[in-house]
Amino acid sequence: MDARTTKLAEAQEAAVIVGVDVAKRAHWARVIDPRGRELVKPLRFDNSRVGFLRLEQVLAEALGGVGLERVIVGLEPSGHYWKPLAWHLYSRGIRVVLVNPYHVKCSKELDDNSQLKSDRKDALLVASLVQQGRFLGAYFPEGAYADLRVLVTERFHLKRRLNSAINRLRGMLDEYFPEYEGVFRDLLGKASWWVLRHCPFPQDVLEYDPEGLATSLKLATRGRVGMKRARVLMRAASESVGVKVGPASARQKLYCLLDEIEFYRRQLEVVEARMRELLERLPEAKLLMSIPGVGPLVAATVLGEVGDFRRFRHWKQLRKLAGYNLVAQSSGQKEGRSVISKRGRPVLRHILYLAALATVTRSGEFRALYESLRMRQRNPLKGKQALVAVATKILRIMFALVKSGQEYCPGKLLGRCQQQLAEAAA
Repeated sequence: MDARTTKLAEAQEAAVIVGVDVAKRAHWARVIDPRGRELVKPLRFDNSRVGFLRLEQVLAEALGGVGLERVIVGLEPSGHYWKPLAWHLYSRGIRVVLVNPYHVKCSKELDDNSQLKSDRKDALLVASLVQQGRFLGAYFPEGAYADLRVLVTERFHLKRRLNSAINRLRGMLDEYFPEYEGVFRDLLGKASWWVLRHCPFPQDVLEYDPEGLATSLKLATRGRVGMKRARVLMRAASESVGVKVGPASARQKLYCLLDEIEFYRRQLEVVEARMRELLERLPEAKLLMSIPGVGPLVAATVLGEVGDFRRFRHWKQLRKLAGYNLVAQSSGQKEGRSVISKRGRPVLRHILYLAALATVTRSGEFRALYESLRMRQRNPLKGKQALVAVATKILRIMFALVKSGQEYCPGKLLGRCQQQLAEAAA
């Protein structure tokens, strides 16, 4: 019996089905029996405790009217608005499932052949999709898993804002001092940071004498950068083709960007420190970090996105959660190219790709796996494709380690054919 058939049997097993279209202030609910007949009038209830209790009362009356005891509540997850209702129902022991909003959108014209969209109609569509077994189980992480999920999301947003501020800084330097990145490759390095704070524009640099500039750079970097870099910087400043107008406003904008970057860096340090603390409360974290290239932040992000590994029966469920499952579009004699679906958790997919980069660089056996994927005779992979395959392999290894309770063993990574290809590449 496949997963879809199992869900269909669960939905039709003597249960009242409730479809809810969620919104910020108020929700709409439609209640049907296992055969799809509506049991009560469409219900509009507030996103509040009073509204939730009203929904429970209506459900109790519907159950009593048909002589059933089980309820399945299907939600169309719209942003974060569904979470308070879902947690309330979950705490009351009511089963909550999720329906893909894209499925609701595609099925809205099936019944009445109309483009009409309303909250009342969508709630009934959600209930019908649950009745057909087209839903996903809702996962409610608790304890350290819940804390990590919140922090992983926050770290993702902080990193994105930090990268945006850095890109804006690069754009500003391209305008006013385009030669700058030829002198300092790392904009956030100690030497570069001192220059940006004290003499960010060519005219500022030229006000220094070489000895004074070199001394300041030595103090900022504890002697690692000195006269040689100072001369290169002064030469770049003297030959700069950057914009000369509006220096006062440009300076103010630059200092705002530097303050913004410092703020996000401090926030990231706090969040990452807390993530490392939470890892100590999860015994499987040590198993994940036994894989070469998987550090505390990678392990914390994976556990925050996945939750408890033991809730999955097969590693392929994890692969689909990450959006690393392969899909292809084929029709008639045309065979489409296989690509990853990317219909999963993007943060999980991204961190696994970064982990693949690290493991291929630091671990001999993972490097051998990467080379074997690129050199195999049948369907050799390109560089990024091979890294995606390695990322998927890491996820599979993580699942096996948690299930077995054993740390990573390098000798079990490569199969016989891959070992032969790796030896040939060496």
